[in-house]
Amino acid sequence: MKTKNIIIYTLLLFSCFACEDFLEEDPRALVAPETFYRSESDVRQAVVGIYAILKNNSIYGQLGLDLFYDNGADILEPNRSANIVEPMGNYSLNEAIADASTQKMSVSDTWKDLYRVIYNANIIIDKTTGNSAISLAAQTDIIAEVRFIRGLCYWHIANLWGDAPFYTEALTLDQIRVLGRADEATILDSVLADLQFAQLHLASDYPEEQRGRASKWTAAIIEAKLHMQQKNWQAGLNKSLEIINQSPHRLLSNYADVFDPKNEYNDEIIWSLDFAKDIRGQFEEGTVRADGSFPSVFGNGNWRPSMFSPRLRDEPKNSSERNALADALEARGEAFNGTGLQVAAKDFAEKFPLNDLRRSINIVDNYLGFDLNFPYMAKVWNLDVDDSPRFNHSDNRLVFRLADVYLMAAECENELNGPANAYQYIHPIRQRAFNTQAEWELVGLSQQEFREVIYDERKWELAGECNRRYDLIRWGILFDVVENLEYRFWTPNTNIRPYHVKLPIPLQELQVNPALLESDPSNNGYR
Repeated sequence: MKTKNIIIYTLLLFSCFACEDFLEEDPRALVAPETFYRSESDVRQAVVGIYAILKNNSIYGQLGLDLFYDNGADILEPNRSANIVEPMGNYSLNEAIADASTQKMSVSDTWKDLYRVIYNANIIIDKTTGNSAISLAAQTDIIAEVRFIRGLCYWHIANLWGDAPFYTEALTLDQIRVLGRADEATILDSVLADLQFAQLHLASDYPEEQRGRASKWTAAIIEAKLHMQQKNWQAGLNKSLEIINQSPHRLLSNYADVFDPKNEYNDEIIWSLDFAKDIRGQFEEGTVRADGSFPSVFGNGNWRPSMFSPRLRDEPKNSSERNALADALEARGEAFNGTGLQVAAKDFAEKFPLNDLRRSINIVDNYLGFDLNFPYMAKVWNLDVDDSPRFNHSDNRLVFRLADVYLMAAECENELNGPANAYQYIHPIRQRAFNTQAEWELVGLSQQEFREVIYDERKWELAGECNRRYDLIRWGILFDVVENLEYRFWTPNTNIRPYHVKLPIPLQELQVNPALLESDPSNNGYR
C-alpha cells in the first residue's frame, strides 16, 4: 500500500556529474561521502537516492525515455507541433538542440542523470564493500541492487549513444571529466556482468513495503534483451524461458487489467517504479525505516499520465459540444486536463486491427459518446481528478512485464529453429487479444512471415512502453518503417538519416571534455 513517506536524498547533493557548473564547484562545500556511510541505514538511503534519480523527468518520469524509445517511430506523436518532442520525432536533433532543456527533457538532462546514477552507484559499491558496520549479507544485497541499477543505466547509454565514457570505480570528478569514449561492446560486457551478479543475489520478489525495488527477474529481462541485441538467440531464449517458468509472474487473462491504476502490482508486471500523489519535490526530507528497509514510495508524483491525457481545448471533434463533454467528464469525477503531447501516431491508429481487443485502450477516438479529434492511448492516461490530478499522479511507471518476455521467447525460437515451436509463446499473447481461435491462431508461417508477425505483435502489445525504436533499430528496419510514415505535423521520412540510430553527445559535454571527440570526431555523425 502506498504511503507518503519522504526520503532523504543525501547523495544527490554531490552527485551531479556531467553538469559543467557542478564540475566547477568547490568540493569542500559538498557533503563528503566518507562521512555519510556509517551504517546500513545510511547506505540504504543512498540506494533510495539513486532510485529517485531514475524517476526524474529525464529518465522514467514525464516523457524521459519515451522521447528516445517511442517518438520518432510509428507509435506516438503530439497532437500539435511541439518543441518538447519535435527534435526526436521529426529527426531534427543536433548537438546544440541536445543541450536545450525543456522541462527537464533534453538529451543533455538524460545523459547527465544516467551518469549521476552511475557516479553514485560506484561510490555506494566502494563504501559498502568491506564496511564493518554492515553485515556481509546486507553488503551483498546492496551491491547486487546497485550493480543492477548501474547496469541498467549503462544499457540505456549504450543503446542511445553507443560508445561512451565508462568507469566502474569511485573516481574523482577531475578523473571523470577527462574520460574518452569506451567502445559499446566493452560497456555491454560490463552490463552483462552486473546483471548476472544481480540475478544471483537479488530476491525473486519483495514484501509489500518494499515494492518498487528491482528483483532478480528485472535483471534477467534486460539480460535476455541484451543477448537478443547481440543475436545470441539461444542465450536469449534460455533466459526468457527461465523468467517464464521460474519467476512468480504470470500473464493476466485480460489485457486492460494490466494497466489498471488500482492494481499496479499485478502479477504480469515484472518491474514498475512506484510513485505517489502529493509527493512533488525530488529532494524532500524524510526517513528510511530504522531497520534499513525501503518505504514503498520512491519519490514524487508522476507527471507522465498528463502527457498522454487530452486537453479539453482540443476536444471534442465537434467543438460546439465542448461544454457537454466537460459536464459528462465532471459527472464521472474526470477531466481532460492533460497536455495531449503523446497521442497515438496517425499511422499506428490507422493500422491497428479493428478486431483486436487491445485497440480499445491503445486507440481512444470516442469517449463518453463524443468523437475526438485525436486518438489517445488510455493505457497510459488517468483522468481521475481527485486521485490523479494533473502533474500529480499516483500511477506507477511500468517498465517491464511478462508479455514482453513471451514475445522475446517467440522471436528467439523462430530465429533459431523457425516458427514450429515458436507458436506456443506468441499464442498466449494473441489469445487474449481476440475473441475467436480463428483470429488469434497462427499456422503454416515461414520463418520470415513469423518474423514479420513479431514486428507487428510487439507494436500492438507493447505500444507506449518504450520498446519501439529500440526494436526497429535492433531489427535493422528503422529506416524502412520511418520512410513510409505520415505524421500529422512532421516529415520524419524526409529528415531521417543513417546516423539517427544514435544520439549526439550534447555540445556542452564536448566543450567540458574534448576527449569525447577523440575516438569519433563526427559525434555519431552529427558533425
